[in-house]
Amino acid sequence: MPGIAWQNKAVVYDLLFRAAADTMLTIAADPKHLGARIGITAVLHTWGSALTHHPHVHMIVPGGGIALDGSRWISSRPGFLLPVRVLGALFRRLFLTRLLALFDAGELGFFGALADLASRKAFLRHLSPIRKKRWVVYAKPPFAGPQAVLAYLSRYTHRVAISNRRLISFDETGVTFRYKDYRRDGAERQKVMTLATDEFIRRFLIHVLPRGFHRIRHYGLLASSTHKDALALARRLLGVAVPAEDPAPDEPPDHRPPCPCCGGHMAIIETFARWCQPRAPPAPAPLARRHAP
Repeated sequence: MPGIAWQNKAVVYDLLFRAAADTMLTIAADPKHLGARIGITAVLHTWGSALTHHPHVHMIVPGGGIALDGSRWISSRPGFLLPVRVLGALFRRLFLTRLLALFDAGELGFFGALADLASRKAFLRHLSPIRKKRWVVYAKPPFAGPQAVLAYLSRYTHRVAISNRRLISFDETGVTFRYKDYRRDGAERQKVMTLATDEFIRRFLIHVLPRGFHRIRHYGLLASSTHKDALALARRLLGVAVPAEDPAPDEPPDHRPPCPCCGGHMAIIETFARWCQPRAPPAPAPLARRHAP
């Protein structure tokens, strides 16, 4: 599955977003669970600690939502939002069903070692073992508070794969950096790896997103088209006052003269002292007259 995502980044990453968001919104709206409309902020990560290809989505979800009839705010149980086994089963179904739809629409490409998957029969055979596995969805409350969650995710939103603080050394022979082995606990989790320079660059470039792809997306109550009205309703139902906006700082007056052509402010690019007369560029030499023979 990671190979298919690697060769079809834009469509598969978009599918990952939509399937995860629809799963959360569907189960949250089910009266057997929360029975409410929730909001989601989703952030795409494509890397593991050792720069391996591991696409997944982190989500920040409020601890509750607005009742389906809009009459009240419904809070989740303390320390619990939605059942992860139910989320995992629906996410698996939505993702695989829509992935097959992308295949049938001709929107997936297969190259190199995956070229054989261009056959529908081979593609279905490739997906068959995945349908039988339990897909893990992990959820937990922010033990250190919402600010800590936002601080954690913000470290990943405007950089790719690795931060400078994890780099230990680099030279013509390779790059050495720290990483976490999540299969181990305690002090053994922190490890050091050295990769050849070309392999380090290869792993890094795997995580460069397609041009124009949005790494951060909002759904439900936080969707850009409806979030103002939804947040206003949520505040009213919760009895929370609208946060006061900080007044905009007064801008200093702009004394630059306007441009006589466009009306915009002219920018000073150079100032000459009074005793230094600027010299204009030399005029082009006149063309020599042609004389008839």
